[in-house]
Amino acid sequence: MRRRRTTRAIATVVALGSALVLATGCGVTRGDQSRDLTMLIPNSPGGGYDQTGRAAVAVMENGDITGGSFEVTNVIGAGGSVAMTRLMNADGDEHTLMTAGLGVVGSLYSFGAPYAMDDATPLAQLIEDQEGVLVPADSPYETIDDLVQAWQDDPAAIVLGGGSSPGGPDHLFPMQLASAVDVDPRDVTYVPYDGGGPLTSALLGNKIDVGFSGVGEFEGQLSSGELRLLAVSGEERLKGEGISQAPTLTEAGIDLVFTNWRGVWAPPGISEERRDELIAMLEEMHETPEWQQALEDNGWIDEFKTGDDFTQFLEEQDQRVATTLEELDLL
Repeated sequence: MRRRRTTRAIATVVALGSALVLATGCGVTRGDQSRDLTMLIPNSPGGGYDQTGRAAVAVMENGDITGGSFEVTNVIGAGGSVAMTRLMNADGDEHTLMTAGLGVVGSLYSFGAPYAMDDATPLAQLIEDQEGVLVPADSPYETIDDLVQAWQDDPAAIVLGGGSSPGGPDHLFPMQLASAVDVDPRDVTYVPYDGGGPLTSALLGNKIDVGFSGVGEFEGQLSSGELRLLAVSGEERLKGEGISQAPTLTEAGIDLVFTNWRGVWAPPGISEERRDELIAMLEEMHETPEWQQALEDNGWIDEFKTGDDFTQFLEEQDQRVATTLEELDLL
């Protein structure tokens, strides 16, 4: 099912792949024996993938874990499908990695990509991350109960936004929340944005009423009071200025716990030996005090798995997305 894509959609992804690339880094030229690496990031600087990927790169570089340096490249477009196309086209390249997660799983369906995440080389899941329900400072919704009441009264009138395409976490979360509060998800008005940066602009510009995304992407706006956090999606409250006062959904009487996740991939076609080397590097990174500090600083949940365990997890997540999109008549 996941590979029945349209020719037009595939062509769109490939065309975007050649046009929408924003690169930041040192422009390293690599030979076969080089230890330098590229880390692809499938959204704009400042987004969740960017934060996770750059944190991992910083720990590995500072600890000299890879024996070389990284060039970090943001590949923007189609909810991460453009970056995935670039990774797949790097078949056999043992010096390229990509940080991605649930949002890209969804975008591959939304944009009709001819492959799934496990068609590349899965290396490791790094984290889980809570989602937040965010509103502008002047929003009439003071609490999650206020929002739910208004949503139940007129579901289509409240415009929601998220930093991922249909099928991604910022879309799955409000759809599941709608079901949990007896709102038909098919009546929900959802506007997708390509990452946390554009979503922040939409919230602050009052283009949408409510935003759904990873809380860590909005710490600055929350601490300054530009945005307010109505609730978080995990099992426990988060820490931080402008954040800790927000209840979990279960505290607010809503029977829903939802978490996003992110991990690291290599291109298809690399050797088993190189796959094992890259997994070992990520395992070493995971054990460092610096990475543990990054988890705490960003409010990330330490959910680390590698290799075959990660591949099986991806198959489950692919089915998770497909089932939700089918229920919404989007497949």
